[in-house]
Amino acid sequence: MLPTMRSTILATVVFLGAAAAAQTPQPWTLKIQPLELASQRGSNGAQVSVSKRGVLLSWLETDNDVPTLKFAERTSTGWTQPVKVASGEDWFITEADTPSVLRLSNGTLVADWMQSSSDEFEASNLRLSYSKDEGKTWSKTFLPHHDGTITQHAFATLFELANGNLGLVWLDGRLTVKDREHGPMTLRYGAYNAQWAQVSDRGIDVKVCDCCTTSVALTADGPIAVYRNRTDDEIRDIYVTRYENGAWTAGKTVHDDGWSIHACPVNGPAVSALGRNVAVAWFVAKNDQGQAFAAFSNDAGRTWGQPIRLDEAASLGKVDIEMLDDGGAVAAWMEFANQRSQFRVRRIEASGAKSAPVTVAGAAGSGRAGGVPRMARSGGELVFAWVDTPENGGIGGVKTATAALPH
Repeated sequence: MLPTMRSTILATVVFLGAAAAAQTPQPWTLKIQPLELASQRGSNGAQVSVSKRGVLLSWLETDNDVPTLKFAERTSTGWTQPVKVASGEDWFITEADTPSVLRLSNGTLVADWMQSSSDEFEASNLRLSYSKDEGKTWSKTFLPHHDGTITQHAFATLFELANGNLGLVWLDGRLTVKDREHGPMTLRYGAYNAQWAQVSDRGIDVKVCDCCTTSVALTADGPIAVYRNRTDDEIRDIYVTRYENGAWTAGKTVHDDGWSIHACPVNGPAVSALGRNVAVAWFVAKNDQGQAFAAFSNDAGRTWGQPIRLDEAASLGKVDIEMLDDGGAVAAWMEFANQRSQFRVRRIEASGAKSAPVTVAGAAGSGRAGGVPRMARSGGELVFAWVDTPENGGIGGVKTATAALPH
């Protein structure tokens, strides 16, 4: 079990509203409260998802080099006791692409992880499984892809469709078989009906960045997915596609950053939606200067406002974002400050107004924030998860915290 976090961080920041120049700025206060999680030392790979029951956290624990996927759910008294999903000696795991668990509205739990199919080609198959008894038993695993190629099938995002069934997008390397060095990675979509028969397996984009995470949100007009695209000129900007009339629209840029890079930055975008209001956060490092941005849309992702810079000086990316009821959003990113990585958040508005940043983890005198930090919103609460590394360099693990949203 991780050591109990005894300190409470109280961050009071000033939020500058759209009319700040003419009005007295109103304070925006976040009280970061540690939340103890019964996970082993060395745990990592935190993921968060939200259902009508609240926030579900999943993570990995490793024993004798065998990874195990576990999950717990947020309750009024803390996290539930961890539940084991699955484990395997042949799993393929990276820091950026970790397994996840999602609860559907009917209570069914769905999990995904990667199974290695070739060490030589760093290939993997995407495995899915579901449980209808709170994780006591799980279905036989199955694949959403059926090409049979020894290539990458990874970086999946699971989400619930409007009809309550499962949808997912993932990166698919079937077109890289003929040219392992230059063959394009693709983005694909799959869906299942209530009887768990697959009803969709189709391509969305035929050339995307090789190893950046994907993200999906549900708008009032349907699902919206964001990902890092890849052009023939190696421009790797953030694209958005919407599911309309039974098909995914052609991908379009959220903003024309024009970031040219000849290797995957392993740093994907995040999206959140509430009605027709949508917010996207992303990372870019033109001229080797890491920066994090966010942008808003009020028409379900058809058009986008100007980028709002999130970081103060230098970002490591690893962004997340959550829409708020009033049309604003809370954005999260990793900042490199004082020779350490810090997990930070701030409130932003479509007008470009933003609060001062709040450091969730990694402040001086505490452990270092690592891994890919996660953030989720359930009602009036934010839940944070990250990998904490002790100041002395010892073995850390997944830590969590919460904060009540200001009224």
